[in-house]
Amino acid sequence: MKFKDILEQYNYELPGELIAQAPAMPRESARLLVYTISTGRMAFDIFKNLGKYLPKNSVLVFNQTKVMPARLQVQKTTGGKAEILYLGQETGLIKALSNRLLLPGTSASILQRGKTSGRTFKVVRKSGQFYFLKPNFPIKELPVMLQKFGLTPLPPYIKNSPLSEKQKRVQYQSVFAKAGESVAAPTASLHFSKNLITRLKKQGFKKKFASLNVGLGTFAPLAEKNYSSGKLHTETYEIKAEILRELKNAKKHKYPIIAVGTTAARTLETVAKTGRLKGQTSIFIKPPYRFRLMDGLITNFHVPKSSLMMLVASLVGREKLLKLYETAMKKRFRFFSFGDGMLILP
Repeated sequence: MKFKDILEQYNYELPGELIAQAPAMPRESARLLVYTISTGRMAFDIFKNLGKYLPKNSVLVFNQTKVMPARLQVQKTTGGKAEILYLGQETGLIKALSNRLLLPGTSASILQRGKTSGRTFKVVRKSGQFYFLKPNFPIKELPVMLQKFGLTPLPPYIKNSPLSEKQKRVQYQSVFAKAGESVAAPTASLHFSKNLITRLKKQGFKKKFASLNVGLGTFAPLAEKNYSSGKLHTETYEIKAEILRELKNAKKHKYPIIAVGTTAARTLETVAKTGRLKGQTSIFIKPPYRFRLMDGLITNFHVPKSSLMMLVASLVGREKLLKLYETAMKKRFRFFSFGDGMLILP
């Protein structure tokens, strides 16, 4: 089957008004679709009542990465303005994308409220779609510069968010975010408030943390080379040895391990497959796939033709996934990063 035909198998028509432009408030008031694979049963509720559906002794695994304010408004030497997206560091230089052409050898000044800040980048080189920039300040100060001048990198399909920048920094971040350099949030985690986490603990459910820095690839269209090679974009992950031992012990006792989000799922399966506690992963989970560590999944409703849809289809089956999405649309669930979610149980 041709790649374009494979992609079309994961396509669906989503009414634009179902793309959430702001999160549910409070977080745990987001709607929840519950699907049990073994019985085929569906239920509809809100995240506040998640504990009602989790199997006894469930272990929830969260991605505790932190989203950076990675977008910077800059002014070019020519006077024109551009927006760059910080993607990390390589060999002492900043790796970034830009929505405007930046010529090697020129400079770009960081803007704050439309005015130059005195902080600049020199464009050293361009490689493919990526720019490599040298700042006029110590590169170790970059996290401080991003906090001061950066903007929250909301996904491109959120075009009319009513949130202020201050609100975005809070709402597009999980309540347990600890550290990291993510340019996108692990969005299934956005439904969890501190109160909900406390209630789940009182109900006897355990929570464990791993970390995967979510990269630009989470928004990139799935390319044929990804599908044919079986490898996605590379992201950095880490899990503590103690936590992995506890998860293996849970598996031994047949306690369900529920990944909170596709990034947590990719982390768990990478560790299970490679045995490495940290490093880089390009794991591509697509049908057919046998999950080694994860039993269930909490996830949002994903963009058509995406690798994320394929990951979820690996758990429930492609045809069933499309039916679940169709049901969610009929019931006016909200889709994508700020949207509602789904609990998939064994």
